Amino acid sequence: MGIVPLRDALDRAQDIGLDLVEVAPRAEPPVCRIMDYGKYKYEQSKKAQEAKKRQSYIQVKEIKMRPRTDVHDLEVKKKQMRKFLSEGNKVKVTVRFRGREIVHSDLGIELLQRIKEDMSELASVEQMSKFEGRAVTMVLAPKKEKK
Repeated sequence: MGIVPLRDALDRAQDIGLDLVEVAPRAEPPVCRIMDYGKYKYEQSKKAQEAKKRQSYIQVKEIKMRPRTDVHDLEVKKKQMRKFLSEGNKVKVTVRFRGREIVHSDLGIELLQRIKEDMSELASVEQMSKFEGRAVTMVLAPKKEKK
């Protein structure tokens, strides 16, 4: 419609039964639009709701073990890790040391290295093993699928 005085624009909007909405307030002169503002707000909320529905949440699941975890128990833990990674979650693997086990911290790091090698086809190491008190942790993230 071009540049129109404010009173004329308000009168036009009222005659049609719609609202005069300021679109670009910082422009010189400010840009306004005649539209149904309630309908516009409704459509915006529907778009936001749809975007939220499509959003995926990545959780960090934790698997705890000890440096002397037996082979079968380790396989069960690996199976659980595979499940978490296939769901798209990250896995934090924690090896906890009790008592004098901390003297043999190399066993815990070796265990994490073995897990890293076994999970290499499903996951990549996001955070390499590091000591946190009496525990060593490593974070695995699922690999991105190639298209």
